[in-house]
Amino acid sequence: MTIENESSPPVAVIGAGPVGLAAAAQLVERDQDFVVLEAGDRVGAAMAEWAHVRLFSPWRFGIDPAARRLLEGSGWTEPAPEGLPTGGEMVEQYLRPLAALPQIASRLQLGTRVQAVTRDGYDRLRSAGRDDVPFLVRVRRPNGEADELRVRAVIDASGTWTTPNVLGGSGLPAHGEAESAAWITHALPDVLGADRERFAGKHTLVAGAGHSAATTLLALAELAETEPGTRVTWAIRGGSATRTYGGGADDQLPARGALGLRVRKLVETGRVELLSGFSTHALHPLAATPDQGGVQVTGRAPDGTEQVVTADRIVAATGFRPDHTLTTELRLGLDPILGTTPALAPLIDPNQHSCGTVPPHGVDELTHPETGYFAVGVKSYGRAPTFLLATGYEQARSVVAALAGDWDAARDVQLELPETGVCSSGPAPTGFATGISGGLLAEPLAVVGSGGGACCG
Repeated sequence: MTIENESSPPVAVIGAGPVGLAAAAQLVERDQDFVVLEAGDRVGAAMAEWAHVRLFSPWRFGIDPAARRLLEGSGWTEPAPEGLPTGGEMVEQYLRPLAALPQIASRLQLGTRVQAVTRDGYDRLRSAGRDDVPFLVRVRRPNGEADELRVRAVIDASGTWTTPNVLGGSGLPAHGEAESAAWITHALPDVLGADRERFAGKHTLVAGAGHSAATTLLALAELAETEPGTRVTWAIRGGSATRTYGGGADDQLPARGALGLRVRKLVETGRVELLSGFSTHALHPLAATPDQGGVQVTGRAPDGTEQVVTADRIVAATGFRPDHTLTTELRLGLDPILGTTPALAPLIDPNQHSCGTVPPHGVDELTHPETGYFAVGVKSYGRAPTFLLATGYEQARSVVAALAGDWDAARDVQLELPETGVCSSGPAPTGFATGISGGLLAEPLAVVGSGGGACCG
């Protein structure tokens, strides 16, 4: 085992996705030493798992300003600002060139999984002198060996992709959920590509009311046009799909508005069967394997009424949650509802805010009792589904400015987000979620008239 950087500890950035690499770019511009620790074998490893999905946020919202400046200095050609990239295009045309810059490549450690973060020589109970000692980051290297790094601060941009929410409507796994794992696919399967055989000619139940659910519904409906026997049922916990349908023409991201209108049209024309008030309670496999038979899904409405659906496959597009097991020995202040910092929670509460109404925030709202630890990006939002990449980039800028001692810049937080056109003053239906870091995912499709759009209309 080796101990790195004992004399001059760097900043550790956990995760080499868009927000982690944005933090790295900010650290380069601030001339701060750092190391980027990525569990995957490539940058943007989580994003690459939904490479087939097209974002409805254009490139101009997807590129961090500091990263752009570094890339422009290398001769990089920026994609068309209004173009809508896929996840794969984001990785290939932006993240990989950024990570290949010498200033970042020399500090990037792929295949390095962070197992725990603590204070060097301190557990969570010990207080005296705590802020004066470095963090100890325990990792596992690609060859399986354990290693430890001493760092002066931690920027945790590890995301939430590997910790999806359960199907169970009460926050606990539904009865039989573990036994039904073979029938369940998590968010954003490649329905029209690599996963086609799994869904063609089958009855699929899509659970969830967010953009990732909508994206899958559209793909399944397209599959049904060429694959006889393909059926789609959509289950949501709320009593209405209005929030999923979105703001239509009032949305400042046209592709996001078109997404909701297309899903609404599918429901109205009967191509997708909508089950509202469906809180998944139990799953019962009807065969030994999915190839031999389906799974029975029982949902309960708030009044106790039960609905039973038999499906061949289930897509659990029920959102994600942060994994705080890495930091159990740190002193984190977490909001009891969202699992984010108490100062950030009211600013991103999905009962009050849509993606476009989150106010500017930075280091002050992201600060934990453990000095020097910051969660940024979608992980910082806890269970709130209102995250946008632009928000994460501004978080990273503010935090890095603070670590460099430039508190004026750190607190000069500015953020311009596109409005969704969806009411944000009323309660959001349970289960509404964007789901993904970068959050806004959909194939851009032509707007289809549906006799309405904005919930405020």
